[in-house]
Amino acid sequence: MNLVLLFERDFVAPARVVLTGRRFEHIRSVHRANAGDTLRVGKLGGKIGTGTVTALDSGTCRMEVSFDKDPPDPLPLTLLLALPRPKALRRIVETVAAMGVKRLYLMESWRVEKGFWDSPLLTEDNLAAHCVLGLEQACDTVMPHIRIRRRFRPFVEDEAPDLIKGNTALVAHPGAAQACPRGVSGPVTLAVGPEGGFIPFEVELLESRGFSPVNFGPRILRTEAFVPAAIGRLS
Repeated sequence: MNLVLLFERDFVAPARVVLTGRRFEHIRSVHRANAGDTLRVGKLGGKIGTGTVTALDSGTCRMEVSFDKDPPDPLPLTLLLALPRPKALRRIVETVAAMGVKRLYLMESWRVEKGFWDSPLLTEDNLAAHCVLGLEQACDTVMPHIRIRRRFRPFVEDEAPDLIKGNTALVAHPGAAQACPRGVSGPVTLAVGPEGGFIPFEVELLESRGFSPVNFGPRILRTEAFVPAAIGRLS
């Protein structure tokens, strides 16, 4: 936790917060903070600043806080991701949040196992909890917007064309002749398939709606390794 993320419910006064639970345990056990120590803090959706510990008791940390710095700029990248395995999704959501992606769509694909959609991780609260871990790691305060789309074809046909207006629209596809560009200027929308890739029909449908198939080299990576590598290459 490189930043203690604060929520409205934490404030007992405009410049005072009371923390319990996971954040208290981290402050006590990992930061090993004592009264008078200062920590980096940020208000959800707002600025970053410092918090001075005023008291630590058996289950509560009290801090005086002030804010004077904007969070990092978001990446101009929208990620359309075929729903991965739940264990991988946890890591991917945290990584996406840490790297500054603010729009993530989790979508259906022919190779996505139907049972993945039953995962409790897909609840709004659980996804938000993993976003928070990513924001704390990267010293950011702005939550990504995560949307779930259970039907591939209607999403690609009806929504995707509006999403990619003014964007460089790419679909990651190992068989593509064109290599993925590096350091793209301007907004990008990237569609990433499941492990095993999009089936030909899905690639063709994306291409018909304005996406350019691109390859990322000869190596085939797991989704949780590919996503950060692709984000780094594009940005």
